[in-house]
Amino acid sequence: MTASGDGATILFAEPGARWRSVAYGPLLCLIVLILELVTADQVHWFALIFCAALIAGFVVLQVIAGQRHVSVELTPSTLREGTETLPLATIDAVLPERDEDSWDDEDWESARSLGELSGVPRRRKGIGLRLVGGELVQAWAKDHRGLRAALTEALGGTEDLSTRTEEIEDSENGADR
Repeated sequence: MTASGDGATILFAEPGARWRSVAYGPLLCLIVLILELVTADQVHWFALIFCAALIAGFVVLQVIAGQRHVSVELTPSTLREGTETLPLATIDAVLPERDEDSWDDEDWESARSLGELSGVPRRRKGIGLRLVGGELVQAWAKDHRGLRAALTEALGGTEDLSTRTEEIEDSENGADR
C-alpha cells in the first residue's frame, strides 16, 4: 500500500501505460546505427535520428493517453477507472466472476463500463458491480482478480453471492423435475 498525491492510501493501482516504452523506438534506432557504423559504408544519421524522435513523440502521446484513460486506482474511499471516479459508498456489491461453463452472459457483462471509454479497454477484464440504486456497471483491470480482491476487502467483504446462489438453486430445482 502506498499513498497517492492527495495523501490517501492506495489499495490497488495500474498505471495504464509506462514511460519506459518511450525508449524502445530510440533504442532500436541506436542498434541500427551501431550496425551501420560497423557494417555499412554509409551511415544514415539524419534518418535514424529523425525516426527515433518521431517514434518517441508518438509513444509519448500514447503513454499520456494510457495514463489518463486506462489507469486504475483504488483508495479506501474511491475507485478511479480512467477519468471516472466512483465513491465506494455508492457500490452495493461486487458481483461474482463470469461462469466460464455457462452459455449465458451475466447481466453485468452488457452494463456500462466505468470511465469515458465505450467499453472495457483491450487486454483488461470486466468486473461486475451493483451500485446502491441497483444499476449494474463494469469496473475493469488487467489484474482483475487483484482488483476484485481489493474491492471486496475495501467494501468489507461484500462480494455478492446471491446471483450465484439463485443459479445453483435454479439448476437444482430443474434437476429435481
